[in-house]
Amino acid sequence: MKLFNRKGSTDQRAEMSFIEHLDVLRGHLFKSAIAVAIGAIVMVIYNNFIVSKILMGPTHPQFPTYGFLCRISESLGLGDKFCMGHINVKMQSTSVGGQFGVYFNIILIGGFIIAFPYVFYQFWKFAKPALKPKELHNTRGVIFWVSLLFFIGILFGYFVIAPYTIHFFANFSLANDIENIWTITSYFNTLIPLILGAGLAFQLPLVMFFLAKIDVVSAKFLRNGRKYAIVIMLIISGIITPPDMLSQIICTIPLLILYEISILLCVKVEKQKKVDEAKEWS
Repeated sequence: MKLFNRKGSTDQRAEMSFIEHLDVLRGHLFKSAIAVAIGAIVMVIYNNFIVSKILMGPTHPQFPTYGFLCRISESLGLGDKFCMGHINVKMQSTSVGGQFGVYFNIILIGGFIIAFPYVFYQFWKFAKPALKPKELHNTRGVIFWVSLLFFIGILFGYFVIAPYTIHFFANFSLANDIENIWTITSYFNTLIPLILGAGLAFQLPLVMFFLAKIDVVSAKFLRNGRKYAIVIMLIISGIITPPDMLSQIICTIPLLILYEISILLCVKVEKQKKVDEAKEWS
């Protein structure tokens, strides 16, 4: 099977064995690991700020999202309806290596987020020589768009989903004499998947774009399945957000927008295919 040579050149393709392909992949993985390690070093250098101000941010009443929602509520004449009150929670570590384990996960995941564009570039560089010239033309700018959507999703998860979730569970209690005392491990195991999950969820338009390219999905299929997609989005929002209507709506709206963008991208792909077919016939 013709894929690419050791240099990854699309012009000088050569037959390579499975082991040789693994050797090339290993090189890209090694470069990605170096980039993640550099990102992890940045996380170590600014560890105190990142942990106390960023990762612990949703537990602070001064978190930007809380103030923004409160100002919105007041501007709409709703008083403090959208305002979030005191974050009623204490943190603790109940195991010998609990804090060290959390620290290691923070620098590793943070390093990956920082290095994400380069990591994706390495995987794209590995797969790129297997694409045809026409396919390469259709995927121009993919690294930029994947990275942009990933970081927008990360910000959405951090500033929208995370504070709603943390605030809800911090103030939820079965009885007045039960106090919320979280372990630091539990807190970060809840926070990190919300943020990373949002970053991945925002890749939906690009996923649909490429599926449309290979005729797996179409604009008609997405339009016909819109009502089912909305139900799925509501279920997902209900899982990752507190069980209140406002939180689910805030989480669902961006997903709906991404879904509609996916339909528009599929329409664009289908129009381009018709143009290409017309050129071929002519």
